[in-house]
Amino acid sequence: MNNKKLFGFPLLGLLLIGCGPKFTEEVQEGYSLVHNEGGTSLGYNSESGIKLIIEDRYAFKDLNKNGSLDSYEDWRLPVEDRAEDLASKMSIEQIAGLMLYSAHQSLPGSSRGFGSSNYNGKPFGESGAAASDLSDEQKIFLEVNHLRHVLITRVQTPAVAAQWNNNAQAYVEGLGLGIPVNTSSDPRHGSDSYAEFNAGAGGAISMWPGTLGIAASFDPSLMLQFAEIGSIEYRALGIATALSPQIDLATEPRWSRFDGTMGEDPDLATDMARAYVDGFQSTQSGDWGYESVNAMVKHWPGGGPEEGGRDGHFGYGSYAVYPGKNMKDHMQPFTEGAFKLNGPTKMASAVMPYYTISDGEGEAVGNGFNKYLITDVLRGEYGYEGVLCTDWGITRDVSAVDKFQGKSWGVETLTEAERHYKVIEAGMDQFGGNNEMAPILEAYKMGVAEHSEEYMRKRFEASAVRLLRNILRVGLFENAYLNISETETIVGNEAYMKAGYEAQIRSIVMLKNHENTLPIKEKQKVYVPQRYIAPSANWWGIVTPEKTESPFNLEVVAKYYTVVDSPEEADFALVGITSPDGGVGYDRADLEKGGNGYVPISLQYDTYEAKEARETSLAGGSPLEDFTNRAYNGKTVSTNNTTDMDLVNETKAKMGDKPIIVAVRVSNPMVFSEIEASASGILVLMGVQDQALMDIISGTSEPSALLPFQMPKDMATVERQFEDVPRDMNPYTDTDGNAYDFAFGLNWSGVIGDERVTSYR
Repeated sequence: MNNKKLFGFPLLGLLLIGCGPKFTEEVQEGYSLVHNEGGTSLGYNSESGIKLIIEDRYAFKDLNKNGSLDSYEDWRLPVEDRAEDLASKMSIEQIAGLMLYSAHQSLPGSSRGFGSSNYNGKPFGESGAAASDLSDEQKIFLEVNHLRHVLITRVQTPAVAAQWNNNAQAYVEGLGLGIPVNTSSDPRHGSDSYAEFNAGAGGAISMWPGTLGIAASFDPSLMLQFAEIGSIEYRALGIATALSPQIDLATEPRWSRFDGTMGEDPDLATDMARAYVDGFQSTQSGDWGYESVNAMVKHWPGGGPEEGGRDGHFGYGSYAVYPGKNMKDHMQPFTEGAFKLNGPTKMASAVMPYYTISDGEGEAVGNGFNKYLITDVLRGEYGYEGVLCTDWGITRDVSAVDKFQGKSWGVETLTEAERHYKVIEAGMDQFGGNNEMAPILEAYKMGVAEHSEEYMRKRFEASAVRLLRNILRVGLFENAYLNISETETIVGNEAYMKAGYEAQIRSIVMLKNHENTLPIKEKQKVYVPQRYIAPSANWWGIVTPEKTESPFNLEVVAKYYTVVDSPEEADFALVGITSPDGGVGYDRADLEKGGNGYVPISLQYDTYEAKEARETSLAGGSPLEDFTNRAYNGKTVSTNNTTDMDLVNETKAKMGDKPIIVAVRVSNPMVFSEIEASASGILVLMGVQDQALMDIISGTSEPSALLPFQMPKDMATVERQFEDVPRDMNPYTDTDGNAYDFAFGLNWSGVIGDERVTSYR
């Protein structure tokens, strides 16, 4: 009797086979689900052309439709064997497509501007398409360019995300070798401050503090809990790769991505990074599986030490500097955390280098082009064999240091194809933000000319194996489909929302509690002054007009206290502000006036003159500039939200001796000397709902968080600190005599001095 047969369905035909099958099939909404006895489950769409192969009475998907069971289709074999088999069968075009990682995709695509899409040639609103339909652009990059890694951003609902996943998987299942889509996301568990939590809360996804806020708990087990829940929600949305965590060491307090980190201490960041990756990658049974999410840690070798705090998304922030010769601390969260997991997945499955040129480390090119940092150090010294993906857009052209375009630092004069070749030669596997394979194919030809066809084929297959390994071990080749109703039950469920809310409370740091003003337990009268928000523009040039609004959801506040309209009526005031918005460190107006364009980034509210800044920058040089000195010594900058300082101090004047509680939403360290004396209590928020804040103020919960970074005494200490060295600032000491140093925080009894402080300080 022949063991191997190719079958279509219906199920009845299978049940009549002699000896009986070791699998059953059930029809789900839009796909079929096959359960192998003691083996793995298979999902496929009956309209994609896929049929089942039966061997030893088990079912396997005939992904390449050749009527035979190939090794990569055999779920019984080790992942490595399957990946190598499939890579050997792929054309160079198919591997080139696998090396692509899409530009940002929203579901549905917007009608205009960044991320806009068409559906049957029309914008979404005019097309009649469903929100879960594939856009015209998505069909092109999936079919024509063989792309299989998709980055999603905004989704209309969890159900839309799940249905889009099923549509995308069915679409690619019928193409070529049947390689599924590996969908990814940037962090999406942030909190809506205005949203209210209650016992029956549910939502688009559970809401947690940012990773900086979770780090403020000084409890890696809380980060692990977040990651375990986050991975389950991600998989229910169809997301199998997290473009996170961001484990850059936040040693430069002015950096605009500071709040995405886990703080400035290498030991704390290392423990938090390990917990995050373990939680996302490991399943309840331990090893890789259907609940696993690949973690792409970023940004190697650490994107934190930007000179002057300027960010590498722009040419003016293209250099990371090491005045303290301290590359080691920045690598530690990777090498001792993400690469040394407690769980069985052993190490993070992917790494993303940052845009910056790490000054003095190998060739003066961006990290994704730097063969020394990638091949010699990461691959060689640390033996890393996971996927290496560039940050988004590093191969594109750029015309000015302040334009949000390509980020090809150090290789601006190369062609796009030459940049792709340099990335490949550096040892990278994948190109973030690129939807078209043509430049990769050009790079392949360059490699053939320099080396040989055999060399380049082997080089491409090496990347293909790494990329396929990450898709295989999370089970996408077997079943990439989702049950929509299960998605709606899982994502944002009550238990997950409750866990996130409790984490928010544990992230709030109490810096000041003069004469035990807090908690305010009685239902007293509170005055909440309106906050002015100045007009601003984001990286994409989208302008937000000025407005004046309440900094809190007053309906939430009113459940704890009586909200009144004037200071005279009030027993206390609650003032909501954000940390100083000191700019990006570059001003084209300065350039047009004959300067170099470089200006300070301020962490104080009032106008700041950089009297103690460097006279000569540590790094510089760009073909887009005719000078190398990027210093800003003696220049002045105004903060965009100086009115927040005024709001605190003017409220104090109006309230007299009555208490003022200041709640600061912090994205960077800040100079507190301008407002601290006016406040009776100060609470630091790093991504929380207003309700969590009110639970602390009212005494429903007790503050327990600690600062995962220092608050500087003044801007002079900021200028004197080294961008690459942690905890090297003189911290601010308040009028109660407390220094706002790393690991400082208050509870109702006073300064916290528990084992967390002892361990990490």
